[in-house]
Amino acid sequence: MTDLLLRGSNIAVVFFVVSSTLAVGLSLTVGQILTPLKNVRLVALCLVANFVLAPLAALGLWKALGLDEPFGIGLLLAGLAAGAPFLIKLAEFAKADIALAVGLMVLLMVVTVGYVPLVLPLLVQGTAVNPVRIAVSLVVLMLIPLAIGLALRARGPGIAGPIRPAVGIVSNASMVLVVLLTVAGHFRSVVSVFGTFAVLAAVVYTAVCAGIGWLVAVPGTRDVLALGTAQRNAAAAFVVAGQNFGDPKVVVMITVVLIVEFVMLLPFSRALARRS
Repeated sequence: MTDLLLRGSNIAVVFFVVSSTLAVGLSLTVGQILTPLKNVRLVALCLVANFVLAPLAALGLWKALGLDEPFGIGLLLAGLAAGAPFLIKLAEFAKADIALAVGLMVLLMVVTVGYVPLVLPLLVQGTAVNPVRIAVSLVVLMLIPLAIGLALRARGPGIAGPIRPAVGIVSNASMVLVVLLTVAGHFRSVVSVFGTFAVLAAVVYTAVCAGIGWLVAVPGTRDVLALGTAQRNAAAAFVVAGQNFGDPKVVVMITVVLIVEFVMLLPFSRALARRS
């Protein structure tokens, strides 16, 4: 039964990753993605926040709280992977700049594909990490569906329009299945989270990343950068964890971070909307 649940969880992860990135491509044009990226200073600040400060914060919390290595690796994977498709929905809730959210999300997603294989082996020494395998899996599961979605959208809204709602349903349903099947399949590992600092680490990490994005942003972009830095790319983190780490606690920790982010960032985005 456990093997069946874990197999189902792995399949759900693939559907979650592919459908999420495909949905992004179906919703956007290349122009929408590129326009916000003309602000070089903003792009530089966003990259520093997500690929320097956010991973350092994850590494610091891992050591400061004395997390077990699998939990620490899971937190670090979340810290290294940026560009979550859910950022667009959070930006809508916050009544923030949707065009900016779209451009930065795609930028972060693309950079994640090249960044994680290069940096992860440097930070997790002594662990068998295959950079080529990571890069290939992220390209196949994220960049290719994104490119297909953009290509279909470029052919006209009449083609992408009917497909997008169905892809969105698959994305949402598979995300729920990932959480449920991961918890059920790794029940003992999930139980082991309680009594550790893993949940606390996820809560503190989400708050710290939101603070990082808020502080480094230029005026008028703080909402998007705060949400974009706090919402990590669980889809990419799941792919890397599933193909490179055998301990189920790594996947469990990413799941904990994913759940905590939803619980914290949804009300945070609503608060930003009221503030604006």
